[in-house]
Amino acid sequence: MGPRRLRCSHGRREVTAAVEVDAPAEVEPGVYDIPAEVYHSDPVPGGSLSSTGARKLATQCPAAFKHWLDNPEPAKKEFDFGTAAHKVVLEDGPELVLVDRDRWDTNEVKERIKKIRAAGKIPLKQRDLDKVHAMAKALREHPEAAELLKPGSGAAERTIIWNDRGVWRRIRIDWARHDGTLVDYKSCRSANPSKLSNHIFEYGYHQQQEYYRDGALEFGLTELVCPFKFIFQEKEPPYLVSVIELDSTACGIGRHLNEVALNTYALCREAGEWPGYINTPLISLPAWVERQYR
Repeated sequence: MGPRRLRCSHGRREVTAAVEVDAPAEVEPGVYDIPAEVYHSDPVPGGSLSSTGARKLATQCPAAFKHWLDNPEPAKKEFDFGTAAHKVVLEDGPELVLVDRDRWDTNEVKERIKKIRAAGKIPLKQRDLDKVHAMAKALREHPEAAELLKPGSGAAERTIIWNDRGVWRRIRIDWARHDGTLVDYKSCRSANPSKLSNHIFEYGYHQQQEYYRDGALEFGLTELVCPFKFIFQEKEPPYLVSVIELDSTACGIGRHLNEVALNTYALCREAGEWPGYINTPLISLPAWVERQYR
C-alpha cells in the first residue's frame, strides 16, 4: 500500500471521513473517523500534541513528557477495561475478544493475547466482559446519561487534528452531540460528586475538557455556550453514575495550563531540548501546614 492519506470533511458538525490504514501519513486539518490505534500512534508527520501530552507537559516537565512520548506504555488490564467500557457504552471501538481462561500466565494464553492485541482487539476475561455489559445497562437506566448518549444524537470517537499557531494538535472526542454538547465518559472507583473534584484535578480532566473544546470549536462541532458533560460511572455494582459540568474557575485553570503546555512544546521542539525540573533552592511546607502554626 502507498502513503496513507487521511481525508476529512470540514463542514459544520459533519463528522465522517475515510482513511486508508498504512504509514506514513499526509494529514490536513479536519475531523476524522479513524481507528483508535491510528490515533494513538499519532498520524501527524513530525508529531502532534494530544490532550494527554499537554497534561504531562503542564504538570510535570519536558524531560518526563519526552520520555513518555518515546516509550509508549504497554497494555495494562485497567486500560483494557476502560477501553472495553467505552466500546460497550458508546457502541464504537475495537472488537472485544473473550479469553475464557482462569489463568493468563501460561505460554499458550500469553501467545493468544499477544495475537489479539496485534490485531487491534481487546482481550477480556468472562467476568470483565460481563461487568462492562452490566455497566452499560446501568448507564442506560440513568435518565440524564442515557439521554446524552442516545443513539443517533451524535457521533462517537471522532478524531480532530488541527494546527494552532504552528503546533499540530489532536483530540479524540467520546461523543459529539449534534446539538453541540460534548460528552466524555469515565469509568472510576467512585462517582460520588463530593470526591470527584480531587479526581478531576489529579487526572487533569479540566485541562482535557478545554483542550477538546478548542478542537471542537475549530470545526464548528460546538459553540462557547454549549455544555461539556462528564459522565462518571463506578466500576463496581451497582455501577452508579454521576453527570457533571466543571465551573468557570476550573475551565479557566484548564485553559491556562493548556497554554503553558502549548508554549513549552513549541519552545522545546524549536530548541531540540527537553529539560528536567527547574532547580528550586528553597522549598516550603504545604500551605495548610503553615496555616496550622500561624
